[in-house]
Amino acid sequence: MDPAALLDAAEAARDHAYAPYSRFRVGAALLCDDGTIQPGCNLENASYGATICAERVAVGAAIAAGRRRFRAIAIAGPAGIALSPCGICRQVLSEFSPDGALRVVMRTADGSVRETRLAALLPDAFGPADLASAPASAHPPG
Repeated sequence: MDPAALLDAAEAARDHAYAPYSRFRVGAALLCDDGTIQPGCNLENASYGATICAERVAVGAAIAAGRRRFRAIAIAGPAGIALSPCGICRQVLSEFSPDGALRVVMRTADGSVRETRLAALLPDAFGPADLASAPASAHPPG
C-alpha cells in the first residue's frame, strides 16, 4: 500500500463532503483486504447529532458492499490541518481491527505523511471479546 496514494483517494473523497454548516470537509479512504479502496466523506445534518464522519461513511459503504476486513484508512481534512479519527470513529474501526493493527494514515500540517496503528490511537479498546466474557446477567434480554 502506498500511503500517499491512499491519502490522494481520501482527498478526492473530501471533495464530495456535505458540510454546509461547519464547512469543515473531510474525506476518508479505506483500504480493504481485497485491495478495494472504499471512499467516504463527512455528511452533516441540521440536527448536528445526526452528522456522520467520513471514516464511518467509508466503513458503512464497505460493509454494504460485503467487505469486512480492512488494512488501512487514510483521513484528509482541509489543507494544512492534520486529522486523526475522532473517538467514535476509532471505536467503529476497532470493531473490524480487534488487534489494533489497522494502519491509520494522515497528512501532517506541513504536508508530510504520518502513519500509526489503531492500537496507538485507542489502547485497551472495548470490543466483541469484552462482550463474550461478560456474565449472562450483563446482557439485555432479547
